[in-house]
Amino acid sequence: MTEALDLVRDHTIYSCVMGSRAFGLATDGSDTDRRGVFLAPTPTFWRFEKPPTHVDGPADEQFSWELERFCELALKANPNILECLHTPLVEHVTDTGRELLALREAFLSRQVHATFTGYAMSQRKKLDADVHRYGVPRWKHAMHLLRLLASCRDLLRTGRLTLDVGEDREALLAVKRGEVPWDEVLDRMARLGGEAEEAAARTPLPAEPDRARVADFLFGVRRASALRSEPQPCGR
Repeated sequence: MTEALDLVRDHTIYSCVMGSRAFGLATDGSDTDRRGVFLAPTPTFWRFEKPPTHVDGPADEQFSWELERFCELALKANPNILECLHTPLVEHVTDTGRELLALREAFLSRQVHATFTGYAMSQRKKLDADVHRYGVPRWKHAMHLLRLLASCRDLLRTGRLTLDVGEDREALLAVKRGEVPWDEVLDRMARLGGEAEEAAARTPLPAEPDRARVADFLFGVRRASALRSEPQPCGR
């Protein structure tokens, strides 16, 4: 575990704040969710025991991915990963981290419709289960589901992923406080899902992400790391 935490401490190339603070939905007492990307030195992959694909910690609410795993998930249009690349709250970035951020558009594709709405549907099932069991949903989760659907719709419409909810802040916080009837929340979900479906039919996003561009980036980063680790020739 110590070696894994050392990777985060010594080899992080990008770290940011996510969650409510990145979405413009923070209130008093909101957690600070930190996410990061670390680059395991290339020689660590030459051992039988490979470096971890992700590390939890060392701080509370902190989670990091190894660069290759992060890129794999981004190419699959994982909502949480794509949002990490677009948060306005960047805490640390190296030159390699800036190269990663420059690839943000390479990860975006029409796949976001399936992954964002698929994640929303899984959350909707959990909300329905809460209503069935307790009579009310978890309002915070309902708020974030609405936010996700709106984000998906706007991404499909514009080709750009924007995290801050802007003028929708108060309406969403009203949902979090349980001030909006559940039937009305369901209507909003259905409307946003329909709007995302319509946007998907004419989105400017490409059908597939630019895998070749990302692969070239990873190859270059791994190669540079290996060269830095080569032993220097002894002088005579």
